[in-house]
Amino acid sequence: MELKWLEDFTVLASTSSFTRASELRHVTQSAFSRRIKQLEIWLGVTLVNRATFPAELTKEGKAFLPVAQETLRNFYRTRAALQPNGDELKIVSFSGLQTLTVTFFPIWLQKLQEQMGPIQSRLCPDRGGIEENVETLSDGEADFLLTYAHENVPFHLDTSHYAYHILGEERLLPVSAPHPDGFLLDKAMADGTELAFLSYGDTSFFGTALEKQFTQVPDFKRRVVHENTMSVGLKAMALAGWGVAWLPESLIAAELANGQLVLASNDEQWQITSEIRIYRHLKTLSPRAETLWQNVIK
Repeated sequence: MELKWLEDFTVLASTSSFTRASELRHVTQSAFSRRIKQLEIWLGVTLVNRATFPAELTKEGKAFLPVAQETLRNFYRTRAALQPNGDELKIVSFSGLQTLTVTFFPIWLQKLQEQMGPIQSRLCPDRGGIEENVETLSDGEADFLLTYAHENVPFHLDTSHYAYHILGEERLLPVSAPHPDGFLLDKAMADGTELAFLSYGDTSFFGTALEKQFTQVPDFKRRVVHENTMSVGLKAMALAGWGVAWLPESLIAAELANGQLVLASNDEQWQITSEIRIYRHLKTLSPRAETLWQNVIK
């Protein structure tokens, strides 16, 4: 059970509207509805009658509401009594897509430290989905979110609550281990050979971007031989010779240079360029986090 489910439920009870409650909680309505459902599953009862408008609490929902409210009051009273000391307030917390935390984050943060002095940082793990990663901002778990952005991947955040800054770009390249047939993607296009494809699936950022890209370029035969939402996992499979993967250039620079990986095509139509962005919630952050943001955007 997660605390935010209780917060969602109490907001829904006060508004009687999934739409308004999701706006107040700064999440999409689908994500909000999913979290209410998760709370109901955890409790084993239905809390909200979805067949009525406005939404009404069930008998179980009305009984549970004061329990949820008191639980939240107790939690916040305890949190206030355990407010962090000065050292804790100096920590700047980040969440980010796993590939960015491996390739981009360390060097970028080092450059920031040269501008603003010592930085003590904390990194939250990649939660897998974009909505779940954005929740690290709305929930206050992280000060900043590092993510890719591309026009083919929906990523709509309310600009009245969130701001972002573009930090750079990343190219996604089709690569494979060296093969006697040369450029494997070009071969598949030329003679109809079925391409062994290392897939991100259809729920991750790169997976969504690739599926859209495939509708905009000539079709080719491909067979998914492995699926992994993490680029580092697909890189390992490509190095082992399992097939073609689209990988971030920064992740494979060394392998391209030493020949362990090669391009599967020289045609730039197969490459995808994404922005690297940093997001923040517009509520006031700690003084150290605000100083970092000012150095980022200047």
